[in-house]
Amino acid sequence: MRHITTNTSPATGLRGIGDTSWQPHGVCHGMDPEDADATFFPLPRDHEAIADAKELCALCPVRRDCLNYALENQLKEGIWGGLTEAERRPWHDGLPRRLDYSRVVAFFNGRDVHLTDAERQVVIDHAYVCGWRPDRLAPALQISTKHARDLLRQAANKVFDRDRALGVPRRKNITKKKTMVARRTRPATVPPATQQPLTRPATPTPAHAPVGKAA
Repeated sequence: MRHITTNTSPATGLRGIGDTSWQPHGVCHGMDPEDADATFFPLPRDHEAIADAKELCALCPVRRDCLNYALENQLKEGIWGGLTEAERRPWHDGLPRRLDYSRVVAFFNGRDVHLTDAERQVVIDHAYVCGWRPDRLAPALQISTKHARDLLRQAANKVFDRDRALGVPRRKNITKKKTMVARRTRPATVPPATQQPLTRPATPTPAHAPVGKAA
């Protein structure tokens, strides 16, 4: 089952839900709070302060995690991940449509990453192709089994509509065909014959044989 990373976990390429282990690895970590506010929350037209903040962000090894943190938590003020408020606005607006396949791969590898709507749909489609059952998809997406069944059914209908539009022939049920052929070629079983008990033929008594015990 997927896990939620803790604050003491080492920094990785992808964040998990509730994962702030990337913060101690930031260049800004350990700065005085007042200096940090003045550096990363400058006035919109203070171009010199903005340039200084971007220079620090350019050297940060967890700049991507910082940007994702701001996007996923709707932090629209200040400089995060080296981007200003105005530069991050398109990212905030298009966040539900963001599709990062590395995050999808991380989900299937067990990471509890933040999935956008587009990434979530890719997970559902791939789960259907891989033959996932609703009782497996439900805990992975933290939804009910009935909801997971409906999502897999929608994915199946989408694949069917796509194949029909492209003229792809439907795959025959090979297993059912093999079963029918086996039934046709199977020899009829003959019930075992009922065995009758063996009886000895009675020996006829000679006419001249003595009667009684006397010989």
